[in-house]
Amino acid sequence: MEPFVFLGFGIDAWITIVTVLVTFAVLLFTSLPSDLVFLGVIGVLFVTGVLDVSEALSGFSSVTVAVVGVMFVVVAGLTYTGVLHWIVKHLLGWPKDYERALVRLMVPVAVLSPLLNTATVVTLFVSVVKMWAKKLSISPSRFLIPICFAGNMGAVCVILVLPANLVISGFYESHTGHPLGVLAPAVPALFGLVTGMLTILALCRLLPEREAPEAAFESTGDYTVELLVPSDNPYIAKRVGQLGLKNVRGGSLIELRHFDDDKIMSPVPDREPLMGGDRLVYAGQIDELLELKKTYGFVSVDHHVFHFSEVDTDRQLRMAYINFGSSLINTKIVDSAFERDNNLTLVAVARRGKRIEQPPREVVLQAGDTLLLECPPHMKLNDAVLGHQLQFFDSTDVPDIGRHTLVSTAIMVGMVLLAAWGVMPLLQSAFIAAGAMLFCRCCSPAQAMKSIKWSLLASLAGNIALGLAIHKTGIAEWASRGILAVSGSDPLIVMIAICLVTAVITEFLSNTAVAAISVPIMYSAAIQLGYDPLPFVIALIMAANSSLATPVGSSVNMLVYGPGGYRFSDFLRIGLPVKVAFLTVSILVVTVVYPLTPLSS
Repeated sequence: MEPFVFLGFGIDAWITIVTVLVTFAVLLFTSLPSDLVFLGVIGVLFVTGVLDVSEALSGFSSVTVAVVGVMFVVVAGLTYTGVLHWIVKHLLGWPKDYERALVRLMVPVAVLSPLLNTATVVTLFVSVVKMWAKKLSISPSRFLIPICFAGNMGAVCVILVLPANLVISGFYESHTGHPLGVLAPAVPALFGLVTGMLTILALCRLLPEREAPEAAFESTGDYTVELLVPSDNPYIAKRVGQLGLKNVRGGSLIELRHFDDDKIMSPVPDREPLMGGDRLVYAGQIDELLELKKTYGFVSVDHHVFHFSEVDTDRQLRMAYINFGSSLINTKIVDSAFERDNNLTLVAVARRGKRIEQPPREVVLQAGDTLLLECPPHMKLNDAVLGHQLQFFDSTDVPDIGRHTLVSTAIMVGMVLLAAWGVMPLLQSAFIAAGAMLFCRCCSPAQAMKSIKWSLLASLAGNIALGLAIHKTGIAEWASRGILAVSGSDPLIVMIAICLVTAVITEFLSNTAVAAISVPIMYSAAIQLGYDPLPFVIALIMAANSSLATPVGSSVNMLVYGPGGYRFSDFLRIGLPVKVAFLTVSILVVTVVYPLTPLSS
C-alpha cells in the first residue's frame, strides 16, 4: 500500500500541521492552561505515531527542562534571602525628576532580569514605582511599561532564565553537538537593550498618563463598617436577600456573624435569616453605609470603622488584577461560584482607574480589571488555585535580609561564572548552586519545592516535543524552502525574514512556543543555504523575545497591565518603536559578532 501523500506532505506531517494550528487557536481563543494544552499535544503526537515514546517524552528528560526546573530553586534562594529587597532599599535612592527616575528603575531591572526570574524582579519594582509615583506626583503608568520592557530586553542577554533561550539553545546543541555559551547572546542583546532604553527615554512623552487603579478605591473602598442588629429590630427572622441587604447604596455586605456563633459567613447567602445580635460588615462609602442605621434600625458597635491599613488583624482588603486568560473574563461574579470556592468576597471593581458604580457582583469582568476583595485573615495569596485567575500585588511575605543575602548572591555569581568560563555545563553548575542554596539555608526544602512551577515545565516539555515533530516530519525543511523561494539565497535577507515572522507571532503567543516552532525552520534554512547556523539562532533569540507591542505576548507585560490601568493600545504606541529599535540594532550586531560564514565542505 502506497503511503498517503497530499501536497507533498505525508500523514505525519499533516497531523503535525493540524496540531500546530489547533494549538495556536486554543492558546489564543480559550482560557485553558498552557500546560494542559501542551500535554495534550504530546498525547496527540504519540498516539498518532508521529513521535515514538522516547521522542514524545524527550522534553521531560531534556537539559532545557532540567535547567529551568533547577533554576527555580536557585532563584528561590535569592528571593527568600531578600537580595532584591536589599537592592531596592540601599541602592536605588530617591529620584529628583522623572527622567532620572526612569533610568534608576530601568537599569537595575535590566541588570537583574538576566539572573533572576523577570516576573519576580518586575513584581517587586511595582511597589517601588508606587512610592516614587506619589513622591513625584506622576501616574505609575508612566513608569511601569519602561521597567517591564527593560526586564524583557535585559533577560535576553544570557542563556539562563528565559525558557525560549533554553529551547533554542537545546535544539542547537542537539543538532550540532556544541552548546551555546551562557553569554552567547550577550553582546547583541546588550546593544539592543541600550538602544531600546534610549528609545524609551526619547519617546517618554508617548507613555500614557493613566489614573492608578487603587485611586478608584481611595474614597469608597478604604473602609469597612460593622453594624449590629438590635434584639428588638423589626426585620428579625427575615432573609438577607429579601431585605435587600447584600448590595446597598454605597457598598455591599461582605460578611455576617450570628450572635450565637463565632463563624463568619462570607459571602452571605441570600436566604440567611437576620437575627438579633448579628453583626453585619459592609465595605464601601462610609457616610452612605452609616445611613443603614436609620433605614434598618441598626446600631454601631464599639469599633465600627476599620481603616484599610488596620484591617489585617480581623479581615483583609486586597487588590488584585484579572489576568489575561482568566476564566473570569466576560463573566459576572454573581453567576459563578468563585467567591464561595475561594472564600473571597468582591467589594468593588475598577476599570482603567475608574470605579464602576454598578453593583460589583453584576459587572461583566474584563482582563486588567482591578478588584477589591475581602479575604480571610492570614490568607496566602498567589497560590496555585488563584494564580491563573488573579494577580495580587500586596503579598505579606517579608524576606529576612542578613548574612544569607550575601551567601545567596555569591552562590548565584559563582554559578554564572562556572558556566560562562566553560568550567562545567550550565546544568551541572545550576545543580551545584541549588544544592548550595539548600545547604546554606538560603531557602528551605519546602520553599524550594513550592517555587518550582511544574506547569511551566510541562508546557516546556510539550513545546520541545512539538518542535521535534516539526523537524522530523519535514515541515521545517519545507517552510525554509518556501522562505528561500521568496527571499532568495541571500542569508541576511532570509534571517531577517524569519525573524520578522517570529517577531509578529510572539506578540500573541508565548515566546517559548514561538521559539520551539521557529528554531527548526531557522536552522533548516541556514543548512540549506550552506551557512553556519549559529548567527541565525542567535538572531532568532532576539526575535522570539521581542514581545513588546501587546500586553498578551509576555507574562511580564500582563503583570503591569492591571496596575498601570493601561489600554491595549498603550503597549502598541510605545512598544512598537522600541521593538523595532531593539531588533534592528541587535540583529545588526549579531552579523558583526557572528559573521555569516559558509559551512566548509
